[in-house]
Amino acid sequence: MAKHGKKYLAARAKVKADQSYTPREALDLVKETSYTTFDGSVEVHLRMGLDPRQADQQVRDVVVLPNGLGKTVRVLVFAQAEGAARAQEAGADYVADSDEWIAKIQGGWTDFDVAIATPDMMGKAGRLGRVLGPRGLMPNPKAGTVVPAEDLPRVIREAKAGRVEFRLDKTANIHVAIGKVSFTSEQLYENLAAFMDAIKKARPAAAKGVYIRHASVASTMGPGIKLDVNALQTMQRD
Repeated sequence: MAKHGKKYLAARAKVKADQSYTPREALDLVKETSYTTFDGSVEVHLRMGLDPRQADQQVRDVVVLPNGLGKTVRVLVFAQAEGAARAQEAGADYVADSDEWIAKIQGGWTDFDVAIATPDMMGKAGRLGRVLGPRGLMPNPKAGTVVPAEDLPRVIREAKAGRVEFRLDKTANIHVAIGKVSFTSEQLYENLAAFMDAIKKARPAAAKGVYIRHASVASTMGPGIKLDVNALQTMQRD
């Protein structure tokens, strides 16, 4: 069992292990229990009542957080000709329009946070699955990151504004960042409400019984704070 330092233990002492907190209480507490010297992320963890082995019980979608993620998002776009020009104009950080770019990424270069592609470039981008796949950077139509050239400006803008992809993992959990500790509680609440709205809309038709079994929120390296699932699912976006 891992040993925790004094700062962690002091932070954990502020959290009642047997209590489920409302979203507002939990977000106030997550700020209070953050003890890192850097501006940590605030993450939500959901334990879902789904079977990840079943194709009809998958959850994979995106949400644009109203207050962003509090960080600069570097966007790479796989596009050529008109698509490359549109991506450049829309503020993409990198436009991979040649085989040289493909070779660079195959060599292990991944200094970007989001990858977007036009359909005509997926043949080349698809060769990068071994590099991009494990890092969650592979463009995917279901995640809205494979789009026609005319949609590039919107998708690039959303990515830089705080567009977050979420998906059910192999252990039936969903993990997503909703902002930084430096955000106000209200900003975190608005982002959490937007995320929960997207989670509810993404419920698979084949899902039976309890959809969300357990939920918690935590800051980077901070203690987990149990969320009241009923209160979480009835959150209202202002």
